[in-house]
Amino acid sequence: MTRRQSNPAAQLLTVLVPAAASSAMWAAWLGWDQRRDVHPDGSTTGPYAAWQVIGLVLTLLAAVYWAASHRYFVGAVAGTTAGLTVASFYDWSDDASGLYGIGVGLVMLGSLAATATVCAVTAAARGDGGRVTA
Repeated sequence: MTRRQSNPAAQLLTVLVPAAASSAMWAAWLGWDQRRDVHPDGSTTGPYAAWQVIGLVLTLLAAVYWAASHRYFVGAVAGTTAGLTVASFYDWSDDASGLYGIGVGLVMLGSLAATATVCAVTAAARGDGGRVTA
């Protein structure tokens, strides 16, 4: 039985495209809102509203599901995680408190866990039997 050799450039694209797409989705949903909302009692919230984060998650869910449905598991998990991590780092790195590093780490771990779960559930539902495409 012969094994098909994959093109390294194509394998790299399967990671770079989801990374660029998830960074662009971050910019579209969260990147434009940088102001905290001050309430009458003096408390602050934000800068993101719940609908923005929900919109980002649903958009990413659709993209990761599509990639997993086409058996691009590595690209869906690594690309999406890398894109969100870079976008959050860029967006939050001007924080004077220095706590943005914790937030970026949590974004990385959360997106890694969520995308891996979506890929695993999609593969199980489709009966792919462990066939992985980079």
